[in-house]
Amino acid sequence: MTVKRIVANIEGSKPKEANAFYAGILGMDHGWIVTFASDAMAMAQVSIATEGGSGTPVPDLSIEVDNLDEVHSRMREAGIATEYGPVSEPWGVRRFYVRDPFGRLLNILAHD
Repeated sequence: MTVKRIVANIEGSKPKEANAFYAGILGMDHGWIVTFASDAMAMAQVSIATEGGSGTPVPDLSIEVDNLDEVHSRMREAGIATEYGPVSEPWGVRRFYVRDPFGRLLNILAHD
């Protein structure tokens, strides 16, 4: 048996706000559900953590991007507060935390 895909489902009553928040990251809107995906092949992964690393809270989602500075700039321009970082972590990622429109803590990261 092989796990082929893992999908994180987030309850949210504001798909338009979700689309605006995630615009420029990844997205597709079906009206009743907003799905953010990439055409790139990705490994299925579930992480169980006691903390988020460096003493931070465990994020609800981790989203790897190819240009962290660009995404961070877009978040700031949209008035979205950064809760942690950007910081280069000792395990080889650069990252920051923000909250989406539903209050979910997101770990936005790029590998060094």
